[in-house]
Amino acid sequence: MISSDVIRGYNDTLILYMLLEGESYGYEISKNIRQLTEEKYVMKETTLYSAFTRLEKNGYIESFYLDENSMGKRRTYYRITPSGLDYYREKCEEWKVTQEVVNLFIREL
Repeated sequence: MISSDVIRGYNDTLILYMLLEGESYGYEISKNIRQLTEEKYVMKETTLYSAFTRLEKNGYIESFYLDENSMGKRRTYYRITPSGLDYYREKCEEWKVTQEVVNLFIREL
């Protein structure tokens, strides 16, 4: 498992990545992150929903409800905005530089 401290600055990037292909809701995003990382990273629910709030406040995602036929609770869906796509690209570029810097300090022993 990856420590949440290591990846904290990139939770937004992970969520935005999951929304690149289309709208989704919290549990599905969390499940897909877990599956894509082969259980190496599990985003806590509080982390996920804090990120949704921050991303929406900054205009990077939009939330909405879909009419569902089930008798269960109404789900909040999210979609990436054009500024969210720009932010995602910035974070990907930032990651490349971060990797370069950290790799300077990684040595096989």
